[in-house]
Amino acid sequence: MKKIKPYIINLPKIPDQRGNLSFLESLQHIPFAIQRVYWIYDVPGGECRGGHAFKQQVEFIICLSGSFDVFVKDRTGKNKRFSLNRSYYGLFVPNGFWREMNNFSTNSLALVLASTLYDPADYIRDYEEFLSYPFQLPPIQILEQKPFHHLPDMAQISQVGMCQLIELEKNHNLKGNITVIENNRSIPFAIERVYYLYDVPGGETRGGHAHRSLYQLVVAASGSFDVILDDGKDHRVVTLNRPYQGLIVIPGIWRELVNFSSGSCCLVLASLRYDEKDYIRDYQEFLTFKQSLNTI
Repeated sequence: MKKIKPYIINLPKIPDQRGNLSFLESLQHIPFAIQRVYWIYDVPGGECRGGHAFKQQVEFIICLSGSFDVFVKDRTGKNKRFSLNRSYYGLFVPNGFWREMNNFSTNSLALVLASTLYDPADYIRDYEEFLSYPFQLPPIQILEQKPFHHLPDMAQISQVGMCQLIELEKNHNLKGNITVIENNRSIPFAIERVYYLYDVPGGETRGGHAHRSLYQLVVAASGSFDVILDDGKDHRVVTLNRPYQGLIVIPGIWRELVNFSSGSCCLVLASLRYDEKDYIRDYQEFLTFKQSLNTI
């Protein structure tokens, strides 16, 4: 079989005077289904991350803020550098390549999407073992759509108090911290879509809608902002200002994002692909939607 090589994938960028948005969906913009998401932050100057290869896992690496270089090496010793410094493209790295990340700028933020759940047996951390390991293309299930994970219909009973602020796994390391999310383990859904807001001017508001069926995890990957939640009766304000905390927003909740700090990045992991029919963008329509559910 022909060996797959690392390559850059351009992502959609939706420019908006209220702040830009980029997104990607499993098996649409990247050639695998997302099973795990993690982000690397607080990397001191001069430090290097990575220094390993994977037997099966493939990854997609995005620079959400700042800049860094990814060096990938095959078993012939050929080394190639990819400089990542924009939020609207990323690097696809197949299995069977040694990778290192270095030259991190101040306050840089790396987002990595992975095709498998964490398995220490899949890592090759010794370079000599890497040179001799008989790599194969990823198992076919990595490149196929994963089964739909059924979620309860919460819109009928959803209340702002049911949106949970959760502590996420934080792996502290002197070379930089990592926070990890895994499908149906860290969060109660499988990730079908990832999007992020950046370059939000001071005083602007994002959101201003509700969803009929979509679940989301909202994270302040950098900086801070407030999330205003509204179930049609009660309001609640949640401040997000830690990259290792996330807010689970359930269906049937109107949400607005406000008070963005300078340089903030809002990362959202979603349970469904984009579907305009799932959005409710008019507040009066939202109230009617909630009232109709309450009469069922």
